[in-house]
Amino acid sequence: MMSERPVTGVDQRTVPAASPSAPPLHVAVIDDDTAARTSMMRLLEVSGYAAHGYEHGQAMLDEPAPERFSCLVMDLQMPGLSGLDVQRVLQQRGVATPIIFLSAFGTVAATVRAMRTGALDFLEKPAEPSALLASVARAAATAGDRVARYQERKEMARRHALLTVRECDVFERVVKGLANKQIGAALGIALKTVKVHRGRVMQKMEARSVADLVRAAEILADESP
Repeated sequence: MMSERPVTGVDQRTVPAASPSAPPLHVAVIDDDTAARTSMMRLLEVSGYAAHGYEHGQAMLDEPAPERFSCLVMDLQMPGLSGLDVQRVLQQRGVATPIIFLSAFGTVAATVRAMRTGALDFLEKPAEPSALLASVARAAATAGDRVARYQERKEMARRHALLTVRECDVFERVVKGLANKQIGAALGIALKTVKVHRGRVMQKMEARSVADLVRAAEILADESP
């Protein structure tokens, strides 16, 4: 942990800080600009966070447990992997850590792309200390919820992948509220066959009721970050 040296030009009474009674939240700062990275880490440290600095995205990705970070503060444009590249790799690994992008050369297109792919915020460099800390506090507050939602979607996707094509057909119609006879007529199969498929859908989706299946469908359709 860095020493708590004062941050020039920042009134600590005006910026959000981590709760002093809780264990420090871990924040990764990824920026190839050494001065900018050090300044942001110092600001986070004196505000109660445990800051970890990385010169490039690959260094952070090589960490044994990157999911421990409550938030990533990351430059958009870096040598090697860009910020968006790092974001994509994390998503592929199933790491749903909130990301705050920073850029001195941000464009509308880059901003839109970053936000659409799950970034929590996009700040211009050099970021105002109060704005940066406000974003980090918001990210830390939502980190748990984001990870829980991601894991829930991942589990539902695993269950759904167990369904056969015909079982998927039945699943889709059950959650739309169709009765067995209607499903049979729509798919051109016997009522007995519909019941068999429906039972297998309930079993594979680990559902106890139609309401559970409807909720599973909603989770699968959820595209929020």
